[in-house]
Amino acid sequence: MLTASYVGDGTLKVAEAEPVAPAPGEVQVEVAYVGICGTDLHILHGAMDARVAMPAIIGHEMSGTVAALGEGVTGWSIGDPVTVMPLAWDGTCPACRAGHQHVCQHLDFVGIDSPGALQGRWNVRADLLVRLGADVSLQHGALVEPVAVAVHDVRRSEVGLGDTAVVLGGGPIGVLIAVVAAAAGARVLVSEPDAGRRATIASLGHETFDPTAGDLVAHVEAWTGGAGADVVFEVSGAAPAVLAATAVAKVRGTVVVVAIHPQPVPVNLQRVFWRELRILGARVYERADFERAAALIADGSIPADTMITAVLPISEVAEAFASLESGRAMKVLVDTQAVPA
Repeated sequence: MLTASYVGDGTLKVAEAEPVAPAPGEVQVEVAYVGICGTDLHILHGAMDARVAMPAIIGHEMSGTVAALGEGVTGWSIGDPVTVMPLAWDGTCPACRAGHQHVCQHLDFVGIDSPGALQGRWNVRADLLVRLGADVSLQHGALVEPVAVAVHDVRRSEVGLGDTAVVLGGGPIGVLIAVVAAAAGARVLVSEPDAGRRATIASLGHETFDPTAGDLVAHVEAWTGGAGADVVFEVSGAAPAVLAATAVAKVRGTVVVVAIHPQPVPVNLQRVFWRELRILGARVYERADFERAAALIADGSIPADTMITAVLPISEVAEAFASLESGRAMKVLVDTQAVPA
């Protein structure tokens, strides 16, 4: 089988490896497709070198089929289509004891803190598997993890029927948040500077705004009849968007911080005070979010074909990362089973 590992200095190495039999309690998954995301780019750029153990097989958005069962595993059969919820918690820390296992204080984010999916065969704990619908294509199934992020973000926001939601940033997660929020009954506006991404978002039926060509605050005021947005999702990771988020939220509105901000950025606390805003962090997902995401993909609520920009073989994994980093792609998948020419 082929594996793709991050080896430092912005480099990915593709190599042959022999599969290892699954340990007791594990399932071996024949990985079909792996999605590349912003976190993977952070790893490639060295921003997480203190966290990953190199050479690191990364990748946490995936789909595949059960290939082998370790001793003691029940409830699964060879050939079952699956994805993996890549969170392993200790169950003993204060966060876990309070019922917040997904943000365990000693969380093992599989594919970052431990080996991930960019390999032909992947051994994972059986309890991390999530079943895919029999009619779901494995390409679409690789989108469950990012959809689960969006489901968690929208659920945290409590946005609902008739609410207005502004999404700052029209990348893959921003688009998925827009889709899930609209499915919850909200009217959605996505602020995104890239014309190509705005066109994709508009084709899905959502309103868009170019923040480089006008006043976002004035636009949202007009769009909401002077009230401001019920919920604002900050997805861009850009410091100006954090200031914009508080500026466009209504009185007692909610700002959900989705993007990873590796450095502190300014927040307009006067606006938070003046409008009694609520600021929420939204990190990863819970099991219910993952299962809801799988259901949304199965019933066609997620525009999966629109989200998948390209599929490249694992031998071209560097090109897959470059395609995503270009800013022109939505979701790039790596085919781990493709045979090099």
